[in-house]
Amino acid sequence: MRNISLFFAAVASVLSWIAYKKGPETLTEGWKFGLGTLIKVMPILVLAFGISGLLQTLVPKEVIAKSLGRESGWRGIWLGCAVGAITPGGPYTSFPIVAALYQAGAGLGTLVAYVTAWSLWAVARLPIESALISPRFMVFRLLSSLLFPPLAGGIAHIFFSKYLPAANP
Repeated sequence: MRNISLFFAAVASVLSWIAYKKGPETLTEGWKFGLGTLIKVMPILVLAFGISGLLQTLVPKEVIAKSLGRESGWRGIWLGCAVGAITPGGPYTSFPIVAALYQAGAGLGTLVAYVTAWSLWAVARLPIESALISPRFMVFRLLSSLLFPPLAGGIAHIFFSKYLPAANP
């Protein structure tokens, strides 16, 4: 986590220097825009991390490991697909949940299935997609993506699970 923070600090520093060279007002405008975005997403982030923490404390790790862990196999992958499909919101809500599930012992296949289903199936997005584009498009897009979440989860489980280290509780 520290290395990632250092990386982002370095990138922010370089971009700030470039913006300052363009003009101090560019630097100020860029940081104002960034802070404005932070203020907009802060409530979502706080609530999402709250949900993440509550999941870790309310759901026993044994239940997560049994239902979603590496040993759960295809059952866990399908459960990950179902939960990912019904998780509303953007990455600010889903990735803290993924982090909580990982910390609680969920397997790689389940996590990949969750994120892939959240990206492709997104039940909460279907009504607006249908209304703005067309119901036929929504059905075709959904049907054409049905195999991907379980397939991605299965591939991750079979071929890559051994490469993901266990989470540090």
